[in-house]
Amino acid sequence: MFEGVGLHELLRGAGIEEVCHAPGCTGSGRVITGVTDDSREVTGGACFVAVRGTAVDGHRYVQDALRAGAAAVVVEDAGVVEKGAVVIRVKDTRVALARLAAAFYGVDSHGAAGFPLIGVTGTNGKTTTAYLLRSILAAVGHRPAMLGTIEYDLVGRKVTAPLTTPGAVELCAALGEARRAGATAAAMEVSSHALDQRRCDGLRFDVGVFTNLSGDHLDYHKTMEAYFAAKRRLFEMLEREATAVICADDARVDELSRATRARVRTFGLSEADVTARITRLDGAFSEFVIDGLAGPVRVRSRLIGSHNVLNILGAATAAEAVGATPEAIERGVAAVGGVPGRLQRVEPDDCAFRVYVDYAHTDAALENVLCVLRPVTTGRIITVFGCGGDRDRTKRPRMARSAAAGSHVVVVTSDNPRTEDPLAIIEEIVSGFDAEGRRKAHIEPDRRAAIGWALSQARPGDTVLIAGKGHEDYQIVGKVRHQFDDAAVAAEFLKDARGLRHAG
Repeated sequence: MFEGVGLHELLRGAGIEEVCHAPGCTGSGRVITGVTDDSREVTGGACFVAVRGTAVDGHRYVQDALRAGAAAVVVEDAGVVEKGAVVIRVKDTRVALARLAAAFYGVDSHGAAGFPLIGVTGTNGKTTTAYLLRSILAAVGHRPAMLGTIEYDLVGRKVTAPLTTPGAVELCAALGEARRAGATAAAMEVSSHALDQRRCDGLRFDVGVFTNLSGDHLDYHKTMEAYFAAKRRLFEMLEREATAVICADDARVDELSRATRARVRTFGLSEADVTARITRLDGAFSEFVIDGLAGPVRVRSRLIGSHNVLNILGAATAAEAVGATPEAIERGVAAVGGVPGRLQRVEPDDCAFRVYVDYAHTDAALENVLCVLRPVTTGRIITVFGCGGDRDRTKRPRMARSAAAGSHVVVVTSDNPRTEDPLAIIEEIVSGFDAEGRRKAHIEPDRRAAIGWALSQARPGDTVLIAGKGHEDYQIVGKVRHQFDDAAVAAEFLKDARGLRHAG
């Protein structure tokens, strides 16, 4: 536990110089015992940062924070604070929060010196890339931490991830905990929301990785340009000594390369600094040689599909930038047998058809997965999917077109409907089908029933893909989170069917 840090020391560490103390207070000798933007979490000695959010303005709760014992408050508008309080006035409290949290937990550029930090951003592939990086860093000899969509691995403990990238305070606290537990490096997914909301502004990334960009999160960003601008921020943050690792197969490669001061290294299946000579790409293994690193890297991986070749290339390029040798990269990649909810096989060994669960929840991701499954499927592909409620509506018809193009049967169902009407979501999805797509479609709003129906239709040689939720073990209906795990539900149906066969 932290005993605290002097206020002026904290401000210097955060690079905050625009200080305005209220009359009668100097702040000298104040010891800060915590940093928070939630007035309900304030305890004696805390520094409260009043952040203006989309729904709530933290300036409304400054007096609550002071009554709870805040030693200092950080605001954009000093007029909201009564006489006698220690006030730090800044232009942007979001940025201040991130910098103060990083300085307090010792993960700012000074405190994290010698602690390689790799950030991975992009629409798809972030989680797999982060898992690969953790494994490669371990093969180098590091004790790596990892923060991402599935879990936060803090070396001393693992925590189920509530967000891909946590809030600024939670993020810095997690990295600080990992360092105290003995972590010597970290790989983390960096979401567009986190970048737009400046949650990572206090951190110094040694490497930034860009996987790809396709339509998603437009409920938040509104336009693809705004979405890309958020992703681009990671590369604008990189210092000259850092490395920007960018997928050359994405149309934004040149724009990203121009946006960063860092050294640029590209990877891709076409022309790039780091490429792959593929010798095997099937339903069991990916085998290829990576060219463009310090030496050839021979890869044999259970991560299948060309999209995973790209994920491996990105991870290998980033890992080399922080000291990984070709031998360590080979060992690290080979050690990753799979990633939860990413092309995860769930059928028993004696099943006559294949069943996969995958997190694909964008049209591009669904296309990638279906392209992988088509060559290894002798029969039909049956795809089960839905779209999340209260999220990007523009991708719903596109998801339908992707599913229909790559499947023989499409089962449209609910994902996490949240506060939307599931039938209204399905109607928007179905609007994307052409006449042939509608003939392939089966509508079943109940996700459990949809999975059961799809499995009941499968014949020898078929593949059933259950897409959209992957590793998630819940379904959000209204504002209530219910227990629901696609893999577990599918396994239950398969077990029951197997029992009936054996009984017969």
